[in-house]
Amino acid sequence: MKLSKIYKSAIFLKSIFVVSIFAIFFISAVTFKHISLLDNSSKWVNHSYDINLELERLMSYIKDAETGQRGFLITKDSTFLVPYIQSKNKINQSFAKVKKYTKDNPAQENNLRKLEFYISKRQNYLSLALHLSLKKSITDKEVKEKLVIGKQTMDSIRNQVDKMILFEKKTLKGRELYYKDTIKVTPIFVYITLLITLMLISISYIRITRDLEKLQISNNSLVVLNESNNLAEIVGSFGSWQLNVDTKEYTFSDNSYRLLGYEPKAFFASQENFMKYIHPDDLSAFRDASSKMIENGTMSPFTYRVIRKDKKVRYFRTTARIVTNKSGEEILIGTTSDVTEEVLASLSLEQQNIELEASNKELVAFNYVASHDLQEPLRKIQTFVSRLADKEYDNLSESGKEFMTRINNSVERMRILIDDLLQYSRTTKIEKVFESTDLNDLFENAKSDLLQSIEEKNAVIKNEKLPTMTVIPFQIQQLFANLIGNSLKYSKADIAPKIKISCKRVIAFEEELIPKKTKDKFYKITFTDNGIGFEQEYAEKIFILFNRLHNKNEYVGTGIGLAICKKIVENHKGFIFAEGKPNVGATFTIYLPEDNH
Repeated sequence: MKLSKIYKSAIFLKSIFVVSIFAIFFISAVTFKHISLLDNSSKWVNHSYDINLELERLMSYIKDAETGQRGFLITKDSTFLVPYIQSKNKINQSFAKVKKYTKDNPAQENNLRKLEFYISKRQNYLSLALHLSLKKSITDKEVKEKLVIGKQTMDSIRNQVDKMILFEKKTLKGRELYYKDTIKVTPIFVYITLLITLMLISISYIRITRDLEKLQISNNSLVVLNESNNLAEIVGSFGSWQLNVDTKEYTFSDNSYRLLGYEPKAFFASQENFMKYIHPDDLSAFRDASSKMIENGTMSPFTYRVIRKDKKVRYFRTTARIVTNKSGEEILIGTTSDVTEEVLASLSLEQQNIELEASNKELVAFNYVASHDLQEPLRKIQTFVSRLADKEYDNLSESGKEFMTRINNSVERMRILIDDLLQYSRTTKIEKVFESTDLNDLFENAKSDLLQSIEEKNAVIKNEKLPTMTVIPFQIQQLFANLIGNSLKYSKADIAPKIKISCKRVIAFEEELIPKKTKDKFYKITFTDNGIGFEQEYAEKIFILFNRLHNKNEYVGTGIGLAICKKIVENHKGFIFAEGKPNVGATFTIYLPEDNH
């Protein structure tokens, strides 16, 4: 959890760093723009100054030409024509510069074309006035007319030059306003950006300081956890390891070395070095499991043998799975445990189970053979007692006759006991063949077996329809027979037995009697009678082998019948319960799983 918080904090700090860098670039860009504006403003001021200066110079050259003309007209001295002649070239050169300065300004270009027209017109009238003055007097009407037109043209030139100068001044003033507005807003942006940057840097500093403190605490905790993990590995006899799937680099914990009998870091951590200690008989299986582990990214618990440094053979169990760290690297993490004692105990238990199974088979065989062998002397005793009764009964004394009766009764009880033992032996056999069977057929067969007792006691048996289930047929038939026989045996002397069998499909967690560990579906079969019943405190004891609630002289029985019922139900993964009330009757409830495949 702490590492996750530190990781999120690192992302936050990176974001602040990026924002800070962006702010610095923004301030640099704004500063550069400000300098560019200053530079452009300076250029435009110089540009306007150059245009105005050149226009004034152009106006001066035109005035020089006009002054030379005026001097010549008054004095007729040709020396006054020198400035006039020289001014033509100067006017052309000055006009060319003005044209160059205003080439990207359409308004000024339009003004310049008008100025060019007026200059040309003025120069033409200057020339005409000079030529006419050579032939005519200055007071001549035509000369005066040319001079007047020339003056008007000169006024037009002066007005056009003033117009162009005024235009440049207005343009320069607009640029100055734009520059001032930009310069006024720029510092605000710069200051705000600086403040935000300083704030972010301050937050970063505080966050870094806190993270360093948390990291220090986490590192301290990690050291403790590592030591705890090392101690846990020693106590639990296991070691951990990691494999970087991309770089193929292994990392072994300290106890991984100790499991092999070495000190920590005794050899380079690699699969090849570890495989040197694998038992030769398990080496091939270990290679296959390792290849599948790297290929599938997981390893199910796999047990193999190793030969330690001290040449002792130990059993190891390895399991692993792949994880992806925050950097996107795939890391295979695993544990290797020393399970020698567990494996040896399991092998010992397996051997004991084999021996116990063999012993049980021998015991069952012994019980079966012994029971059959006991039948033969019983039959002979019954035969001789019968012959003795036929031939010598009248010659016996009263006590002899009583002894004869007791011998016959004891032999009969012995025969019943042997039959019950044989039935119980059959229910405990390992061979349990389940078949899909109609329980109604088994129930009818059980009633047929007890037909004589049913008729003798005038018993009334009512049953609901039973389902078809996967069961051990002869055992379920025996179950039905024993339960019906139990109700007949413990019926009231003066009342005909009434036995009711009901059946319905239920869900385990809805039944109070069934343990709440399963959600399986069951068939609930209930046997209810009107017999002598029993105290509820004996509800569990009646299923114990050879347990009897009544004296053998009161009711014939061996105490095995209900024990057989319980065993049969357990063989079918079911449950059986008893409920009784003295002189009212008893109810036996059976739960058989719907699916017994």
